[in-house]
Amino acid sequence: MIQTFCFLLTLNVVGPPVVEDLNVLDGGNPNGPTWIDWSDPGLMLVHHLNGLTRECLESREDEVSKLKTAEEWKARQSKVRQTLDQILGPWPDRTPLNPKITGTLQKEGYRVEKIVFESMPHFYVTGALFIPDGLEEPRPAILKVIGHSASAFRRDLYQNVILNLVHKGFVVFAIDPLGQGERLQYFDPKTGKSNVGSATKEHSHAGVHCFLTGRSIARYFIWDGIRAIDYLTTRPEVDPNRIGVTGLSGGGTQSSYIGAVDERVLAVAPTGYITSISRLLGSIGPQDAEQVFYHGPKLGIDHADLLEVRAPKPTLQVTTTRDFFSIQGARETAAEVRHAFRILGHPKRFDQVEDDFGPGFTKQNNESTYKFFQTFLELSGDPAEQTYPFLTEAELTVTETGQVSTAFKSQNIFSINRREALPMRERLIESRRDLDQHLPQALSEAARLSGYRKPDATMAPVFRGQYQREGYRVQKWGVPGEGETIIPTLVFAPDEPGTRPAIMYVHSEGKTTDAAAGGKIEELVRRGYVVAAPDLLGYGETRYKFRQGHSPVQPFFNALMSGRSVAGINAGDAVRVMEFLQDREDVKPDQIGAIAIGDVGPALLHAAAFEQQIQWLVLVDSLLDYQSIVNHELYDVNANSLVAGALTAYDLPDLLASITPRRVAVVQPRTHQQETATNDQIESSLGFVQQHAKDRLRVETEATDLLNLVEWCVAR
Repeated sequence: MIQTFCFLLTLNVVGPPVVEDLNVLDGGNPNGPTWIDWSDPGLMLVHHLNGLTRECLESREDEVSKLKTAEEWKARQSKVRQTLDQILGPWPDRTPLNPKITGTLQKEGYRVEKIVFESMPHFYVTGALFIPDGLEEPRPAILKVIGHSASAFRRDLYQNVILNLVHKGFVVFAIDPLGQGERLQYFDPKTGKSNVGSATKEHSHAGVHCFLTGRSIARYFIWDGIRAIDYLTTRPEVDPNRIGVTGLSGGGTQSSYIGAVDERVLAVAPTGYITSISRLLGSIGPQDAEQVFYHGPKLGIDHADLLEVRAPKPTLQVTTTRDFFSIQGARETAAEVRHAFRILGHPKRFDQVEDDFGPGFTKQNNESTYKFFQTFLELSGDPAEQTYPFLTEAELTVTETGQVSTAFKSQNIFSINRREALPMRERLIESRRDLDQHLPQALSEAARLSGYRKPDATMAPVFRGQYQREGYRVQKWGVPGEGETIIPTLVFAPDEPGTRPAIMYVHSEGKTTDAAAGGKIEELVRRGYVVAAPDLLGYGETRYKFRQGHSPVQPFFNALMSGRSVAGINAGDAVRVMEFLQDREDVKPDQIGAIAIGDVGPALLHAAAFEQQIQWLVLVDSLLDYQSIVNHELYDVNANSLVAGALTAYDLPDLLASITPRRVAVVQPRTHQQETATNDQIESSLGFVQQHAKDRLRVETEATDLLNLVEWCVAR
């Protein structure tokens, strides 16, 4: 467990006992000194990441503000379409749908056909097609996509909209999203549940698999919708020129996406979701993986683009004032979209409606949606909402077993992504055959993909006081980090005058973990080292305390939007700590090494690979590689240690190889499940590194004395 922020230690010295507060920033000891600038360290990482993403969005806003003519807006639309293809692609081939009707229900005024089709080979989509009785000519059709509900379209609040639409004469196709209904991606037949949890957890778990390969999981949600429309166009009951899409919350996400990329969608009415990324970051933060585009803001994409790219096709933005998606952002986005539609000559084809309600449907908003589709899909009728009998979940179950994974042995996102990652792996293996050429390229790509920024001149560190211990002092420093962040750092400095080698000691459980008198850090100090123990962003004092409903992958998602990573930012801050040590009068600037324990290992590995002045590195309990995550369906890693897109160009072993001829010790490397790697796993991952580094790499599969490892690292 992460230690509490207030690390108290009573020392047996002459006089009253001294109580040490090794907190550097405010927030650990309510009775300690207050530093207003550092009063909320748990949000320091989030504020910094928000700032990085907003810098990207400011560039977009500047570009949009200069658009004055219809021709300029059309050029912007073309650019957005190309960017969406870049972010969401490569799109799969349009393979046979192989649709099957697994059952039919006749109800008063309509019938239901239970449908399953393949949006990709052996990737099954379950849905229900609602068809009004007595059709004499093709009717407009609505694709109904669903928010985060375990039962998906079978839930009563979704059925209410579906049944009203079908009774008003629309053909309605409702489909299960990934990770919901009959499409759980991590279904365990023994328990009848997901191995990873709720729909949101399923989405984000699969999303990490995709992001490591430089892909957006949103592609799968969109492609399912596109193929659902493909199916609708084959039905004689459907007019292919009058197709609409709508959905709530997560369904609002999907309807926005599908409406933006599929030009066959004449009218779209996303309910909930649409706000602005800046307002999203300032409120609830990044949500599920499908709602986060890989490098989206970096490439100039915001929520407004999903609607503006449609102009002048009819678009209705449906909102509620108390949704957790910021209503302020929704209004600001609507104003921009409305302006674009006006410049393009069709101001009446966009509208925003809102009701005073929390997240969800309201009668008023639903009736606005019905009227919108009746108007623009040209189907006259009364928009008033009525009450109809709901169908049971059993009636709307499409497959025999209730899950595509057991009914059809379906592929899932993991299996598809692993297959698509295989060529990346093969290219990496082939490139490693010539390490002289490969390693410089891998380092360059690692710096780019991780978003590493070499530190430049910054403000001076801030001294916060010290405690005297027997033979050495424990100093508290605020070391300036990237941007306006502060790295809370403890420095353990021997009392005897002179200069000596130094060690950065970084622990994922926080800087106080081994800081007690008689602890591991003291052992290093008594061997003659100055030791700096920092809390890199996201760890120790700066650990983000996730609120209920927030996900621990949020910082990872936030960072990748701007083309950065927490690991890359922390690598830069580790170099800043090294430079801070180099500036000390009691440190030999050319004799600084690093020890990383736990989840911070990848960040320190990046730092040592990028900065030659880190003379040696010890990694304890550190992730062996990124590839194993993509190769295994279930994983348990701290997402802050990951780099989105890394596997397109490098992996952690490449960084290890690049450190040669400096020495590196790897102790009990961890697998994708936080287990100690076996010899076979180590050989598979690090075999080429061991051949290259020879006696400069030491790998231990059992706990090893830290002092012994340090002495081996510094030996000449």
